[in-house]
Amino acid sequence: MVYAATMSEDLFQSPTQPSAEADNVPSHAPLSARMRPRTLDEYAGQRHILGAGKLLRRAVESDRFSSLIFYGPPGVGKTTLAHIISHETKSRFVTLSGVESNVSDIRKEAEAAATLLRVNGQTTILFVDEIHRFNKAQQDVLLPHLERGTLRFIGATTHNPFFYVNSPLVSRSQVFTLEPLGMDDLEGLMDRAISDQDRGFGFRKIELTPDARHHLATIADGDARKCLNALELAVLSTAPQPDGRIVIDLNIAEESVQQKTIVYDGDGDGHYDTASAFIKSMRASDPDAAVYWLAKMIYAGEDIRFIARRIVIAASEDVGLADSNALRVAVAAQQAVEFIGMPEARIILSHATLYVATAPKSNRAYLAIDAALEDLKQGRTLPVPKHLRDAHYAGAKSFGHGEGYLYPHDFEDGFVPQRCLEGGKIYYEPTANGLEGRIKERLEHLRCKWQEAAGAHNSQT
Repeated sequence: MVYAATMSEDLFQSPTQPSAEADNVPSHAPLSARMRPRTLDEYAGQRHILGAGKLLRRAVESDRFSSLIFYGPPGVGKTTLAHIISHETKSRFVTLSGVESNVSDIRKEAEAAATLLRVNGQTTILFVDEIHRFNKAQQDVLLPHLERGTLRFIGATTHNPFFYVNSPLVSRSQVFTLEPLGMDDLEGLMDRAISDQDRGFGFRKIELTPDARHHLATIADGDARKCLNALELAVLSTAPQPDGRIVIDLNIAEESVQQKTIVYDGDGDGHYDTASAFIKSMRASDPDAAVYWLAKMIYAGEDIRFIARRIVIAASEDVGLADSNALRVAVAAQQAVEFIGMPEARIILSHATLYVATAPKSNRAYLAIDAALEDLKQGRTLPVPKHLRDAHYAGAKSFGHGEGYLYPHDFEDGFVPQRCLEGGKIYYEPTANGLEGRIKERLEHLRCKWQEAAGAHNSQT
């Protein structure tokens, strides 16, 4: 579906006349739509790309850009910024939906853009919301038009474009990351909405207490739309005082947002980034950070089996033999959450998380297996020594299998030096951390005996 004026209404407008779509917002529209900024100076946040002298601001003000991709969570102003750019560059603005639009829509708008550019020299900005929803064929249709300069492309996505957008399209675009809005930005937006007489609530007597303002900004989690919608609900649902004032205090603000909805998409960056922070916090031995990221995943409705699996992996990958009990605790937790379920499973997951986070760390088991696999990958395929080969079948002795094998339990301390791998490559190098320190001491002692035995064997031969 195309969200734009028809070709007859819009195609032959004056080159100096920007699209008016952003300005023609009905009075009954939500507050967040009415308060949409119209200029870069009104735009809140994103100073890292729009501050004075920053790349995107310079590109827009000088009208020197071709294709842009805006990547960030909902409510940070991706669509709004695209509208502002069309105004700043006096371009015709056309919107397509990554969910509803198709190849024919793209081609129709590209043809209209080419006609407009040829007739009066006006450029067209094609804005594709949720560009990650376009399949490969749809994204590929854009490429020749971008190459010819028929239109300018701006895509918006909540998913990492380097994973969800075709490489040819990404390579032809400048990717900008939009961050969640800060507390000052959100509080400023609310103050502007309360005082604006044309688009906001400036025609009413509204008092927003500081703690209510802070609560609404906090609960919005960086989302301007969520913040303004909560403010609007609070204003419209609060009866005026006898003197006509509408007082929004903390209690009313809390009622306006019954439960905070955090940014956490189950198949996108919210999921992967939070899981990454959770794993890295356990690895860093930071129990407070680990339990916070655990809480975020639980609060957002993450699959508790996924969380349990990550803890089990960390118990071996990051704790390893420094404390082998970590794996026992993690596996027990994985089994327990299956049996118990939520909400009590949160306690079990916290138990395992904190154990892994506070345990001594060693990744040597992880490094050992990867080093051995790399040798095999690179061609280091060694034969099994004859004395270690299976000797339990008839005829094995005729091949020399098992000949010379020394049964360790027949010797003192259950150990006897014997060659088990050609070349003597060492894969496992224990640390001195935790219980692995004891393994290190014993292994150093055993390896000395191996070396002594190898030296004696060489001298005999």
